[in-house]
Amino acid sequence: MRSAEFPAYLDYFIPEYAAEISANYGVSDTAALAQARREIADDLPDGPDTHGQVLLCITADGDDDAIGYLWYHPDKDLRLAFISDFHILAAHQGKGFGTRALSALEAALSDAGFEQIRLRVAADNQRAQHIYRTGGFRVTGVNMSKQIGKA
Repeated sequence: MRSAEFPAYLDYFIPEYAAEISANYGVSDTAALAQARREIADDLPDGPDTHGQVLLCITADGDDDAIGYLWYHPDKDLRLAFISDFHILAAHQGKGFGTRALSALEAALSDAGFEQIRLRVAADNQRAQHIYRTGGFRVTGVNMSKQIGKA
């Protein structure tokens, strides 16, 4: 991802992530939006040039326009990569782009000596879970949350 492409990524990511925070943790839309902005600023202080993070635009053959995004953190010592975000834009979903992008990532990481890809997916994101399961991912745990201290 080039620096010029980063604002479009944020335009997609922040509202999507805020909606997930709100839905999964029961916080207001306003608080979720503030949290999403704060977390992305903490996680990617230098945007696509943040050390230790890889941000990519997914494109269709022969086109430079982004049809999706992929953000991952490679850990060379552990030979694993953790996908922080993977999204195919709505107009391009259901056309096999997600499957092909994951396959390309797997091949590139394997060629570089990586042995594992990890990720977290929201419990209510059935589309993503289907793509990951079809691609050979398996469930390794369950995230849980409980609100406390509120009347």
